[in-house]
Amino acid sequence: MVLIVQHKSEQRGTTLSTSVLSTERDRSKIPEEFLWDLSPVFPDFAAWTRAKEAFVKELPRLDSFRGTLGNSAAHLRSCLDAMTGLGKEYARLYTYASAHADIDTRSSDYLACQQEISQLGTEMSARTAFLEPELLRLGREQIDRFLSADAGLAVYGHMLDDVLRRKDHTGTESEEHLIAEAGLMADSSGSIYTVFSNADFPFAEITLSDGKTVRLDKAAFPLYRTVPNREDRKKVFEAYFGKLHEYRRTFGTQLYSEVKKNLYYQRVRKYPSCLHSALHAQNIPVDVYQALIAHVREALPLLHRYLDLRRRLLGVDVLHYYDLYAHVVPELMLEYGFAEARDLIVDSLTPLGEEYTSVAARAFAERWMDVYPSEGKIGGAYSNGSVYDAHPYILLNYNGKYDDVSTVAHELGHTMHSYLSNARQPYATSQYSIFVAEVASTFNEALLLEWMLKTVSDARIRLTLLMNYLDGLKATVFRQTQFAEFELRIHERAEAGQSLTGDSLEALYGELTREYYGHAQGVCVVDEGVQAEWAGVPHFYYNFYVFQYATSLTASSALSEMILEGDTVARKRYLELLSAGGSDYPIALLRRSGVDMTTPDPFRMLMRRMERAMKDVEKLLAEIRTPG
Repeated sequence: MVLIVQHKSEQRGTTLSTSVLSTERDRSKIPEEFLWDLSPVFPDFAAWTRAKEAFVKELPRLDSFRGTLGNSAAHLRSCLDAMTGLGKEYARLYTYASAHADIDTRSSDYLACQQEISQLGTEMSARTAFLEPELLRLGREQIDRFLSADAGLAVYGHMLDDVLRRKDHTGTESEEHLIAEAGLMADSSGSIYTVFSNADFPFAEITLSDGKTVRLDKAAFPLYRTVPNREDRKKVFEAYFGKLHEYRRTFGTQLYSEVKKNLYYQRVRKYPSCLHSALHAQNIPVDVYQALIAHVREALPLLHRYLDLRRRLLGVDVLHYYDLYAHVVPELMLEYGFAEARDLIVDSLTPLGEEYTSVAARAFAERWMDVYPSEGKIGGAYSNGSVYDAHPYILLNYNGKYDDVSTVAHELGHTMHSYLSNARQPYATSQYSIFVAEVASTFNEALLLEWMLKTVSDARIRLTLLMNYLDGLKATVFRQTQFAEFELRIHERAEAGQSLTGDSLEALYGELTREYYGHAQGVCVVDEGVQAEWAGVPHFYYNFYVFQYATSLTASSALSEMILEGDTVARKRYLELLSAGGSDYPIALLRRSGVDMTTPDPFRMLMRRMERAMKDVEKLLAEIRTPG
């Protein structure tokens, strides 16, 4: 019942530049306007504690519904109302605690609060374990009669249908209770990974060619892997991956624990594989996952063509893995202050209408975002829209590059998806599927690129932007699918009774990376050390999540093309998708929006768009090299 979804001028009022703020690790020195304001969730931890205590007192009320769901339609509705009400409050409690833990992973107090509320979530799940077995005993005919008798049950119609759909994978009440209690251990591997890899991991320090010494933490590595000096880039990659390699045994044990957890749920739920188990929750056909890997492998020649284009633009004889993030026009370093990023993003969203852009502007003005890196802050970026009665929140680690601007647009897409779903749907259907989550985010990235290309005439900047788009396709379609294949392969090994160690994980990851990047064909040298990269990917603890980046980009690309061409019907359908929450299964929602993900057509469309972009790059390159 509960889903926690975890994307050059400066702001007026401050004299600190983005370059200063992105390297300032002391949170107390970052101006308040760049820190998120969590008071709409709770004013302080005292209020959080009071709410938590009230939540604890309410939990036993759930026990009174056990064995009574068939009494009447009104009684069933009362039960579901009570459960969703507690689920909504749990999301509020968890979000507040986890948001504080994420901005300082070193704090034992914040971690303790997060652990406390997680345990209460497990208790709530255990107390509601009777729900699905009892609903299944009622059967579809009785539930349909209840739906006809009580109009108030309509908001739970899709949820009830979903329970009936999963009948073959639902245990008895006692079995469901035991499965729910296992939740106490379920997040252990991911939690240990998060704390170790962000707070306690001994990140490498290196001295660059300019004499500057840098610590390559999770915020710094993406920044310094782009430096113009090739030897510096090589040193950055070797140091970062080398340190991951040193701890491969620890990371391997953590990831194996995650895989074993998924194996446990696959077995107790009686699914044929971990993949079936993960995808069935959203009613996604396994064929969609397998077809993605097949389509991407067939399209590897396009990836290799892009890689050769990157090699030529960089002017190197042999492309190496450490060249994949270098700026293709090194003398042109696109940098954007946060205010400039805000204006570019809001302007780019104009095709989606005034309501969309006005809410997006509020996200910047009302401190929905935590913008800059700080010591102990979790790396990366995310959007959390789980608090139904408050606006969503965005965590960033903004460094002022175009990639960072694109990341803000990406996470703002998630935020708008949550905002519209929460505004248009009752809580019971407000939480959208992960499968459609990345559609909204990658859609915003597409609008941002289109806006930039529309407003910029300089050939070098256009070249940089187009290569950034191609870099994004490499990262989101090809790289994430490589991750998805790696994830599938390690689960298949565990299902076959094979062990997973840091060394075996490195060997498999290295093999796949060399296949995808054309190492044997001389397309891109996958250097020694890259095989440790898997250890730095948190998404492997999200249970078959990463493939959805690629499928969502495929869907959003098709939708954005229609809307950018001025199709007002397509825009209406898209906004309806963002407002639909979890009111239907994701494949059905996307089909209604105009994209059928069970066919190869959207992927082929995306590859044609990739080819067009590469042709445009070729033309711009010729224009730059032959001025006049």
